[in-house]
Amino acid sequence: MKILVITDLYPIKDDEKHTPKTIYDFVQEWKKQGHEVKIIKPNFMLNSFLRKKPFYKSGIYGDVENINYWLPFWGGVKNKVKSVQFGHLTPALSSRRGGEDFHIVIAHMPSGLIFANKLGLDFCAGVHVSDIEVLTNPIYSIYFKPELEKAYQNAKKIACRSFVLKEKFLKLYPEFAPKTFVAPSGIDFEPIKREWKPNGKIKVLTCGQFIKRKNIDKVIQACDDFENIELTVIGSGGKYRDLRKLSEKPVFTGQLTHEKVLEKMRESDIFILPSVNETFGMVYLEAMASGCITVCTKNDGIDGIIKDNENGFLTEARINELKGIIQRILDYPDKNKILFNAYKTVLLYNAKTVADDYIKNINSGIKG
Repeated sequence: MKILVITDLYPIKDDEKHTPKTIYDFVQEWKKQGHEVKIIKPNFMLNSFLRKKPFYKSGIYGDVENINYWLPFWGGVKNKVKSVQFGHLTPALSSRRGGEDFHIVIAHMPSGLIFANKLGLDFCAGVHVSDIEVLTNPIYSIYFKPELEKAYQNAKKIACRSFVLKEKFLKLYPEFAPKTFVAPSGIDFEPIKREWKPNGKIKVLTCGQFIKRKNIDKVIQACDDFENIELTVIGSGGKYRDLRKLSEKPVFTGQLTHEKVLEKMRESDIFILPSVNETFGMVYLEAMASGCITVCTKNDGIDGIIKDNENGFLTEARINELKGIIQRILDYPDKNKILFNAYKTVLLYNAKTVADDYIKNINSGIKG
């Protein structure tokens, strides 16, 4: 099957530290399964500078075509595309028009959706946190919100990246429910079974960029009153000095490779990250698959996959609430039940399964 992906959320180089690999992971899995995938990366320059994204000249980089625009896709966008010739199309989505014989066209992020819609393609549209921001923040009401609404109206299917995002999106546009499904991420390693057996102090881990919405400061302050807890903090960012001033107890590792992060997870007992405005949050799945009792934020990210008191715990991003959650975990009578339920959950969310389900949901009836 030939798949065309249109998104600016895609790394051109492997060492792009702050470009999430969400869509990249789907693409790599589809390629493993024998699908042919091409990527168009429409890049609205002002947005890129504001988000401090790495800059690349317009051009073709392997399977990725990067196309820079100073204005947000006004005029004829089709003529700038070099890697795909647009003519007759016979895809599963019954495209009105297209190019090479792509069977599926998938667009993610607001710029990707608007670009796909202006190309006149029938496509599946992804919903991320950034889409909800564009749809609800008055600053985007003049151009981006109306254009994004047109894209969702014309999309054949809509793929929300989490159960929480699906709920938020359908509150805004309940008329799109029949064509909307959930397309979560999945882990690419074998989950492990672990029992609750702390070795000495209880090891708590948190991990993320040192930015405000990750709320790592609140984790540090919540853990500070527990004498039997050893907190490890993985990450880097502008708030590093501020975080170090909060307590002398945490161990700061700095930025680690993905494999090193997984090693730390396997050495830890509890993983806590009360982050807000998460599209999904792969790090939570990875923590569950590594044998940690995992805590995430209520009504955000992976909530819906993590179920409170069943396979993990949900919290508000407040210090006292975090203290209460930690105490609940310490007092919980059957922690091994939580760990086993988490293990069973992540078995359902592996990279191959979620990539398969994404395609099936596009090509057939809606699930999720």
